[in-house]
Amino acid sequence: MWLTGRLAPDFKTIADFRRDNGTGIRNVCRRFVVLCRDLKLFSQALVAIDGSKFKASNTRDRNFTTGKIDERQQQIEESIQRYLSALETADRTQPPELEAKTTRLQEKIVQLRGQMRRLEQIKEELKTQPDGQLSLTDPDARSMATSGRGSGMVGYNVQVAVDARHHLIVAHEVTNSGHDRAQLSPMAQAARDAMSKTRLRVVADRGYYNAPQIKACADAGIAVMLPKPTTSGAKAHGRFDKADFVYIARDDEYQCPAGERAIYRYTREEHGLQLRRYWSSACPQCTMKSQCTPSTE
Repeated sequence: MWLTGRLAPDFKTIADFRRDNGTGIRNVCRRFVVLCRDLKLFSQALVAIDGSKFKASNTRDRNFTTGKIDERQQQIEESIQRYLSALETADRTQPPELEAKTTRLQEKIVQLRGQMRRLEQIKEELKTQPDGQLSLTDPDARSMATSGRGSGMVGYNVQVAVDARHHLIVAHEVTNSGHDRAQLSPMAQAARDAMSKTRLRVVADRGYYNAPQIKACADAGIAVMLPKPTTSGAKAHGRFDKADFVYIARDDEYQCPAGERAIYRYTREEHGLQLRRYWSSACPQCTMKSQCTPSTE
């Protein structure tokens, strides 16, 4: 900053440089990781993986889904009907001072009908998108939920694997997936390859919990540590959740909060997953049943 006299490049200059030199930037990152490896900075073979949402230039108004288009078309139809009613009123009264207003209303109707035609074209383009989204400014950007309730943004989900000892970035990837559930195995294996380790330990948050991803890591010799998400709303409704039932692996049974044993009954498939069902014969007469399940059976 001193050498350049605080001369700062414009954001467009930075963006153009990044766009025009993507291969070179990746090579620099790769060489940096090799240097760290040569300096023995990755001795622990432990990395942390996390993702961050980065906003794209594409605004939410220029990101489309079928639902957004249907909602916008309904709004336009209501506006057109409102303007047509105003024109009909003007035709009946015919005061001279309404002539200019009538012209403006007709122009607005023409504009709105033009928007309807454009939305129909976008709806056709959406049929070619595998994920049902279309961004006009940044084609790769996608609408993603953020931590704030009811909020969202159009952007990218940047995945980063960081060395736990020196906090050095060993692998990174830009994705347009709105969640992290499919990123654990690819990032873990990219980090292991970058660090030239045969085995690796990985820590991540509950957003990465996904059984096929965990298995893929285990098959590749990567040990993962992450919390299991609580998907049940039982606790919020004053009932016991799965954590209150103790699994006894030796007997393939669960011990419930009332001290009874829920034994294995049968297996069924749901959404491609095998669900094992357990219950105790004491359930119908149990005084704590309402705290276990809302079912009356």
